[in-house]
Amino acid sequence: MKPIPWLDLRPDDPFGLAALPYGVARAEHTTHVVVRIGDNAIDLAVLAATGAFDDVTGVTPDMFDGNLDRFMAAGRATWKAVRSRLQDLLSEGGQADLTDDDVVRGRGLHPVDGLTLVQPFTVADYVDFYCSINHATNMGRILRPDDEPLLPNWRHLPIGYHGRSGTIAVTGTDVVRPNGLRAGPDAPTFGPTRRMDFELEVGMVVGGASSIGSPVDIDAFDDHVFGLCLVNDWSARDIQGYEYRPLGPFLGKSFLTSIAAWVLPLDAVAPAFRQPPTQDPTPADYLRADRDWAVPIRLEVLLQTTAMRDLGQNAVVIAATDFVDMYWTLAQMLAHATINGASLRTGDLFASGTVSGTEPSTYGSMMELSWGGQEPIDLPSGEHRTFLEDGDTITLRGVTTLADGTAVGWADVTGTIRPHVDLPAATP
Repeated sequence: MKPIPWLDLRPDDPFGLAALPYGVARAEHTTHVVVRIGDNAIDLAVLAATGAFDDVTGVTPDMFDGNLDRFMAAGRATWKAVRSRLQDLLSEGGQADLTDDDVVRGRGLHPVDGLTLVQPFTVADYVDFYCSINHATNMGRILRPDDEPLLPNWRHLPIGYHGRSGTIAVTGTDVVRPNGLRAGPDAPTFGPTRRMDFELEVGMVVGGASSIGSPVDIDAFDDHVFGLCLVNDWSARDIQGYEYRPLGPFLGKSFLTSIAAWVLPLDAVAPAFRQPPTQDPTPADYLRADRDWAVPIRLEVLLQTTAMRDLGQNAVVIAATDFVDMYWTLAQMLAHATINGASLRTGDLFASGTVSGTEPSTYGSMMELSWGGQEPIDLPSGEHRTFLEDGDTITLRGVTTLADGTAVGWADVTGTIRPHVDLPAATP
């Protein structure tokens, strides 16, 4: 497929016809669903007003007003039909002859840089997994150096916990350094975290709901998952370390989770799915699948400090890895989360857990990159980091390459660390 000429799209643009991610933009007193094509976005509510979707299965007049919720709830047939129509509309020689007048006169074409992008969907429930064997092994070696790094259950099921949907925010939201209790020599101390960290993760966004008491079969994954996005599940390692036994993550994780402003349709990367790594022992029947579910995504983490900005230095890549090597797949995560009869809701977000490779340069968190604070990272400004400091900006980015060489871009996730908030003095 070639894009229509008036879009002036570069042949290697990662946000071309193969990608077409969805976002939500606010203008004056309205918010509309938009689709990204290159450096521009097309307002789907404006496009729908031209009659472009009148004969498309499941599309309603108000589907693209507000956020993505109604579109996601419409189901897989509608997701595929809308994507197919958009690819036709935006392709040179497509059956539908879309002109720039159709969208420009209707004020439906916007440069991405000029948009005010907001949270693309209402987050229902949030689950964070722990599915990279490299990350889990590293964390075990750091935290339990005298024990086996993997706990006995890790290879038998995708470990996860339920997080807070209310503190999930769109990329660009500042990360306020959280306060909490931290371990001390004799007793815990209260104050801002001294071990602020990022976590490089991939998230899946649920569209199709399910009923309580009805587990979702692993092969029904693509009937329920609307799309994917990058996720940064920020962590306060010292607060987390003091509280996590015996029940797991709580305040050290719940203060903020950042997601991309653009949701990539599952069908955009499905052609690149591969066979996942061999699992030993063989998992339970409900976690077995014949289909290829591993998602290749070349991922990068970039860091820029305040001093680097002052010196005019660009952000530097501090880690690079690939999601294709994850031990547990996204499909297995979804199947496991519902095997007890838990239901899915439109807007549920499931995150993969930290994505790490086998070499230090591929680790997806500061905890691993600095090996628990023992091995500082050197930066071009002459600074060193074991954990993140106020003013530091972390950016996650990714790209999937299809078999024909086409690049499919994943929208960035960025956040800057801001100082903690002082608590009011106690009343005498």
